[in-house]
Amino acid sequence: MKSFSILICSIFVLLLLVACDKETNSLSFLRPNDVVLAFGDSLTTGVGARPESNYPAQLNRYIARKVVNAGVSGEVSSEGVTRLPGVLDKVKPELLILCHGGNDIIRKLDRQQLKTNLRYMYEAANQRDIKVVLIAVPQLGFGLEDVPLYQELADELNIPLLSGTLKDLLSDNQYKSDPIHLNDQGYKKLAEAVADLLDQNGALH
Repeated sequence: MKSFSILICSIFVLLLLVACDKETNSLSFLRPNDVVLAFGDSLTTGVGARPESNYPAQLNRYIARKVVNAGVSGEVSSEGVTRLPGVLDKVKPELLILCHGGNDIIRKLDRQQLKTNLRYMYEAANQRDIKVVLIAVPQLGFGLEDVPLYQELADELNIPLLSGTLKDLLSDNQYKSDPIHLNDQGYKKLAEAVADLLDQNGALH
């Protein structure tokens, strides 16, 4: 009987922890007039696709909210840290979707500094009460895998992470315009995955 009571208590504590974790990770519901900011480099700009087919433009259609594309091709994370606060103050979004670091990875810049810069970008949004979603960027080359620092940072900050999607898309030639960029269909798949993540975390219902 005592063992049964301990088991019940353990299950209750586990469920409570899961519930708390889910609550911590949840996003604020996006009202129809709320703005979403997509911030990043060429994968956000939409290099390799038509202007109307970049992922922010397609996400705009999927979630029926305004999505502002603030991607700058070739930008490294240290430049993003400098640029982001002004963009946040101008756009005043309710949600930031951060997809950054690809150029740091390609140029073999310091990974720990990339993680620090991504944290600075998160803090710039958090100081303004803006929720953040992070998109993991893969290490390019044979056998693409997400760079681990994205999962580490998402766990540390307790924010939603879209993991595996870019890795899978950039591993499939039908979704690529070149080795490091997507095509129209690839950005569509990315937008669908982001929309699903937002929905799962309470932003759309």
